[in-house]
Amino acid sequence: MRTSPLNALVARLESVEALDDAAGPAGRAVRALIPDGVPKEVLSGAWLGHALHPMLSDIPIGAWTSSVILDWTGGEDCRSASDRLILTGVLAAGATAATGWSDWADAEQGSAAVRRSGLVHAAANGTAAALMISSYLARKRGARGLGRLLSLAGSAALGTGGWLGGHLSYTLGAGVAS
Repeated sequence: MRTSPLNALVARLESVEALDDAAGPAGRAVRALIPDGVPKEVLSGAWLGHALHPMLSDIPIGAWTSSVILDWTGGEDCRSASDRLILTGVLAAGATAATGWSDWADAEQGSAAVRRSGLVHAAANGTAAALMISSYLARKRGARGLGRLLSLAGSAALGTGGWLGGHLSYTLGAGVAS
């Protein structure tokens, strides 16, 4: 596989020790909130035989991407479908984030790279969710143009978060049982 120029950028990100000031307490807080046993097993996907987070992430990514496509190519007839897709992604984002935080809180303890890139992954995806919520609210207030622009910005944040999620799994092996 070829090395992406983005790898140099993420290597710099993973060297920023200042991220540990937020990541360390966040990891401890998540581990305190999600006890071992059934809650942890449900969020981790133990009952599935593999991590739940990657599967759930397809819902907001797919819904929000489809909404953007409808916004820019579908015309007026697709407005309500686009709005429903934004809402679908927003509703799925909570469970997706909960499973991701749960997985990350375990993995970050053993790897500074996972700790730092995972924190930025979560921040990018949280930004995407906030922008999509804002998009939905703007649409409902009648500011469709603003809503479309907010969802485009949300898609940019989502792409960043998605790339970092792939990096966490495929490059760093976070969440991959050996």
